Amino acid sequence: MNCIIVDDEPLAREAIQLLIHETGQLNLLGAFNSALSATRFLDEQAVDLIFLDIQMPNMTGLEFARNIPKSTLVVFTTAYTEYALDSYEVDAIDYLVKPIESARFQKAVDKAVSYHSLLLTEEKENIGKIESEYFFVKSERRFFKVNFKEILFIEGLKDYVILQLAERRIITKMNLKTIHEQLPKNTFFRVNKSYIVNTLHIDSFDNNDIFIQAYEIAIGNSYREAFFEEFMNKKS
Repeated sequence: MNCIIVDDEPLAREAIQLLIHETGQLNLLGAFNSALSATRFLDEQAVDLIFLDIQMPNMTGLEFARNIPKSTLVVFTTAYTEYALDSYEVDAIDYLVKPIESARFQKAVDKAVSYHSLLLTEEKENIGKIESEYFFVKSERRFFKVNFKEILFIEGLKDYVILQLAERRIITKMNLKTIHEQLPKNTFFRVNKSYIVNTLHIDSFDNNDIFIQAYEIAIGNSYREAFFEEFMNKKS
């Protein structure tokens, strides 16, 4: 599971980093001193789990938690016990009081990993049989056959993804990461937090945007280098 830390206290961030490394179950993508800096990161990068402080300047952890994708799990880490009830309102997976003991931290991680696995299983049930050239996607209580080559791009929208084809679009309950894992890696490329493009349909691109038919899709800052390296290697 990919995770981040959001806490305005340097010592608290360091302590949680050590606990994360001890578990061996998590991949730490970054540590941020404010909800605003973490928000900018989430605009470009998908995250499975956030260890989140509550009392922070400018934007509290509770305010931040209300505006992140529902598929991103939250474990609150705070020195105050009085916010426990508030944490349930934003569906936090757990609530840890500082200083955090190793055994208690591991219990929260185990809970998050188990819940994350359940979410992935539920989402994958919306994908039927996968073949080399197509798969079946569940939408409106039916499974639709979708040929990979017909997909122009895929857009993530909170708990749903939109498969944009030339003549229609299909909406299914799933996150972008889950559907990306089912796609041919040599054809589909993630270009920002919300979009996966079929490189076969790219008409043109510049340093900032990709153009597919009448659609214009931004290239995210953290994806730009990988996109140019991957796409230009294919064309060479």
